[in-house]
Amino acid sequence: MRPAKNPSYAVAVHFTTILKGSLLFLFALLSIFSLSGILTSLNPQYRISSNSVNQAAENVSGAALYKMFTFENSAFLSAMPKEASDGESAGTMLMKLAANVNLEDPRSFLGRELPGFSIFDSDILVAGEGTNYTNMPIESIPPNKVLDPNNDAELQNTDSIGSAPVGSNSSAPPLTTGGKNRVYVYFTHTNESYLPYLKGVTDPDLAYHSKINVTKLGDELKVDLENSGIGTTVDKTDIIARLNKKELTFANAYQEARPVVASAMNSDKNLQYFIDIHRDSRRKKDTTIQINGQDYAKIAFVIGEENPNYEKNAKLAYDLHKLLEKKYKGLSRGIIPKKGAATNGKFNQDLSPNSILIEVGGVDNTFEEMDRTIKAFANVFAENYWQAEKVQNDQSDPPSKQ
Repeated sequence: MRPAKNPSYAVAVHFTTILKGSLLFLFALLSIFSLSGILTSLNPQYRISSNSVNQAAENVSGAALYKMFTFENSAFLSAMPKEASDGESAGTMLMKLAANVNLEDPRSFLGRELPGFSIFDSDILVAGEGTNYTNMPIESIPPNKVLDPNNDAELQNTDSIGSAPVGSNSSAPPLTTGGKNRVYVYFTHTNESYLPYLKGVTDPDLAYHSKINVTKLGDELKVDLENSGIGTTVDKTDIIARLNKKELTFANAYQEARPVVASAMNSDKNLQYFIDIHRDSRRKKDTTIQINGQDYAKIAFVIGEENPNYEKNAKLAYDLHKLLEKKYKGLSRGIIPKKGAATNGKFNQDLSPNSILIEVGGVDNTFEEMDRTIKAFANVFAENYWQAEKVQNDQSDPPSKQ
């Protein structure tokens, strides 16, 4: 028997199968929308995010994005900005987006792979003389044992400490703040100390002491600023002691210092400038310079990028850096912005648009070297302060009658 020339096929379609498939698709669609809604409604601190993706996206400039448009629509080429046409190549840009690797910064090849390497992953906003990615300020995290005052190292070379500050001056300043304190000086890392004064200690990570530490720089700065007529408050609240009492880690220091600074601001409305003094963990070759035959401890400005006052605080740091470059060439290491998961990102600088963090010297510097630096810093700070006051007064004066 020959087979039929036009065989027919029967396809059985079950209504229940279609219904199940439709319901499954609808459920999946609703789940996606619900999950998206939940994720976008969460507070920022609870959202799931990728630091690497965020950094890669932040590295793409507006000019680079415009250049990407030209790949799809050549009409944009006629109006391409010069900075876009002269910018990085498409290959470099794609490498940043795909792998978060910057071909111009070798740290990006290893920064996400080596544990702890991310603390060196910072930018340079303004580079001082000799400053580059190999010698930027670093902040080592000390072991908990050295933060206990019972474990303080024996002291040495302390005979000269406590003598009259080098800025002492009996002459009255030509300008004053009229008895009002305008500058507030404090120390988030109160126990940061210096190896020349710690007997038997050679490890920079162990350069901490409850008595001989960075807070002594506040005495010099107060004298120098007040010699220039600027009333100054120095707050030596022991933040490390507060951490120990609450059994908090060193990473919580800025959190613990915040209410101290906020309280001072509320108590004295005359305060205008807030200076957090630290010392770097770098060694002497990176933190010391000779000016007119004398050794000075170099100074670096650190500005938190993750706060609404970033631009104003950076402007203040820039003005002070430029004056230091003019009067004490090479003393400033520059301005280092900080942000991201591996750092604080605010440093409590969101409390005031006139807030800066300064790193004065490193673990190998002496108080003689740092006092010279503090005197130089006070000199340029006073010049900047009185110039700003003059401009403000000129703007507030009513116009003279013709």
